[in-house]
Amino acid sequence: MDGVESARLFIHLRNAVVKQAVIYQVTSLAMSCDSVGNLLLAKFSCQGAKDTSVFIPASMVFWLLDHVPVNQDPSLRAPLGVTRITQQDWDAAGIPRALSVNCKQLAQALRMTFELDRKLGLTVVLERANVELMRQMMENYRKDLINLDA
Repeated sequence: MDGVESARLFIHLRNAVVKQAVIYQVTSLAMSCDSVGNLLLAKFSCQGAKDTSVFIPASMVFWLLDHVPVNQDPSLRAPLGVTRITQQDWDAAGIPRALSVNCKQLAQALRMTFELDRKLGLTVVLERANVELMRQMMENYRKDLINLDA
C-alpha cells in the first residue's frame, strides 16, 4: 500500500459511522426451555425499550449456573412485574442465538454481553433481584436441559 492508498483508507475510516453498543437496563425477564433441551429462550423487558430476546444454548446455561453466585441477602426483594413468554415469542423470526457471553460483576448489578449469531452484540444489565431470578429460572430448567459437556 502506497502513501496515497493509505491516506484514502485513513479518510474512509475517519468518516465511517461507528454504531455504538446499546446497553439495556433489564426491568424483568422470563425464560423458557425448548422441547429438545438444547436451548433456553430468554426474554428481557428493558427500561425505555421494547422487549428483546435471545436463545441461550444449554452449555452456556450450565456455565452460568456454575459461575453466577447464589443470593446471600435475605432482604433481597423480587423484581416488580413479570415478563411472559408465549408461543408467539418462540415463533418469532430473527431471534438471535448467543454464541458466547461475557459477564462483569458490578457493585449492585451484573452486566452480560452476548455475542450473537446474526446481530450486533446484546448487552443487558441486571440488578441483583433480576440476577437471582435468572439464576433460579435456569436452575429450574436444569433437569430439562441436555448437558453435552458433562
